[in-house]
Amino acid sequence: MRKSKRLFSLIGATLAASVVLGACASDSREENDVNSDATVTSDTLYVEKVENLPADFIMGMDASCVPALERGGVKYYDHAGTEKDVYQILSENGINYIRIRVWNDPFDANGNGYGGGNCDIENAVVIGKRATEYGMKLLVDFHYSDFWADPGKQMTPKAWKGMDIDEKSEALYQYTKDSLQKLVDAGVDIGMVQIGNETNGVMCGENSSALGGWKKIMQLISAGSKAVREVCPDALVAVHFTNPENAGSYDSYAKNLDYYQVDYDVFASSYYPYWHGTLENLSQVLSKIAETYGKKVMVAETSYAYTAEDTDFSGNTIGEGGSDVKDYPFTQQGQANLVRNVIDAVANMPNGIGVFYWEGTWIAAGGKSWEENSALWEKYGSGWATSYAGDYDPEDAGKWYGGCAVDNQALFTPDGKATEALKVFSLVREGNVVENRADAIEDTYLMLDLNGEVKLPETVNAVMLDNSKQEIPVQWHNVDKNAMKNGGVAKYTIEGTADGMTARCYVSMVHYNYLQNWSFEEGETGWACTKIDNFDELYVEDKVTDSVTGTKHYHFWGAGANCVEFTLEQEVQDLKSGMYNYAISIMGGDGGETEIYAYVKINGEIAGKADATITVYNEWHTAEVKNIEYTEGDTIAVGIYVKCAGPNAWGKIDDAMLNAVME
Repeated sequence: MRKSKRLFSLIGATLAASVVLGACASDSREENDVNSDATVTSDTLYVEKVENLPADFIMGMDASCVPALERGGVKYYDHAGTEKDVYQILSENGINYIRIRVWNDPFDANGNGYGGGNCDIENAVVIGKRATEYGMKLLVDFHYSDFWADPGKQMTPKAWKGMDIDEKSEALYQYTKDSLQKLVDAGVDIGMVQIGNETNGVMCGENSSALGGWKKIMQLISAGSKAVREVCPDALVAVHFTNPENAGSYDSYAKNLDYYQVDYDVFASSYYPYWHGTLENLSQVLSKIAETYGKKVMVAETSYAYTAEDTDFSGNTIGEGGSDVKDYPFTQQGQANLVRNVIDAVANMPNGIGVFYWEGTWIAAGGKSWEENSALWEKYGSGWATSYAGDYDPEDAGKWYGGCAVDNQALFTPDGKATEALKVFSLVREGNVVENRADAIEDTYLMLDLNGEVKLPETVNAVMLDNSKQEIPVQWHNVDKNAMKNGGVAKYTIEGTADGMTARCYVSMVHYNYLQNWSFEEGETGWACTKIDNFDELYVEDKVTDSVTGTKHYHFWGAGANCVEFTLEQEVQDLKSGMYNYAISIMGGDGGETEIYAYVKINGEIAGKADATITVYNEWHTAEVKNIEYTEGDTIAVGIYVKCAGPNAWGKIDDAMLNAVME
């Protein structure tokens, strides 16, 4: 996962474990196995039992930032409010594996950390000893970069720049071997080693699109795997990819791994529901790999928000200021339902071995102000990036350094107390059924005709604890219908109460709109898209923060140059003779040279058009074609034409309006 705008020491390891070379993947010590005796209960959390869940199923947590947070003053507490080692709390709640990212050298020439926990191998040793102390195994996640590695960024470590592929492979092998040996010598129980992080055709500066690219990438993975087999022969070797929603991509990765005879055990995927499609699709693509190649499969990263609020003054990946694809409500119950359902999906795949929650311990450091937090991020590296990372990563961290970005997806509150949702990892084994009640209220969106009746709904949709939906009565407050009718074209937010919770209705007062599905809330219904050039993405997107009205809009993106060109059009039926205005809104960026216009066609010929443009995120431009004369019986269609030079041109289209001209 990319963490932008998309930990100390315990001495409890036994001497025997620190000196035996084969300590990797050994059985966790019984005296510290708190999982076996922990009893987890909940009076409020609804958890459906996961059937067919193996006793050794991996319940994992990435917890790489903990030492950096602790140095900045963060403390952790269990559900009773007792301060404890956070790794003990995780173990008591069913976590049996800790995943730790490892960067080669996340420091500048003066020793200043890049942030994100400053996760070098020394940090991994500290965390590994603590995890082992509490009966958990370690997944070592080598990025083979000095900072974040993800599909958009796989930067070569500073020390390896200028190396050819053979030199780089040898350096990677030796680095992996030396790093694992440090962990073994410290008595860390290594269960799995991940060779690369989200390596979608790119790894350590090598790109599959270049000549011999796949061969080079597979050579690097094989070098890492060789090191694991030598130092930790009992540990599983994992490879890690993301974007399972991209048709055929995982099949391609698996074929290359097989063709180049890469020695590995686990094919791992990230799965974030707001980016990566459905669980059904994930199950399909991973099951195919398991069945075709006989490999184990797992989810190496997943998470979800329990609140839309930003708790560290630095913005969040999802929630306010980010995407808002709400397959589940932003509540602790919604968060738990997501985790339970991902576990269920993986447990019921062929060779499905486990799920890791990503950085569930990463909470706000400081918490009182941006200034206070920023000082801690810079000093201890407890935010996603520091200003010092700019020298290594000028195009991303150099511009966007700051706080956590995922604090609202943690399983601990901002003051460090374990949330109820953390219990899901234990409760899924037997289930925990409580009285089903409303957990959240969905927002309501209305468009009302200025010449019609102002009528608000008597019910709203409630999301229940089991993630089903029910209509429940609502009482709206302080509704001035006369003022709304007399206020002209305007938008209103009306609050009410439903089952003791706040309900919101967002009302747009407009002149009557003759268009069907004007804000794309019904998907592509009523609209015809003509794809003139190739696209990477062209679809109706559910993302409230990127919409003018409602939660949906039409989204486009093209990675290459000159590949964005399409029309989006709707033919209007049963229109009476008269004068009409047509308008549609668009926002976007990276368009390069653009040609964008709204148009109206009468009998197939353009009768009027109005230019538009795209500039930057959330800067909407409305193109309006005015005073179109229409005669009943003629055909009329309205639409928008978009052409962008790019590369990486993107945009969102929303709120198409066809209104009669009022005399």
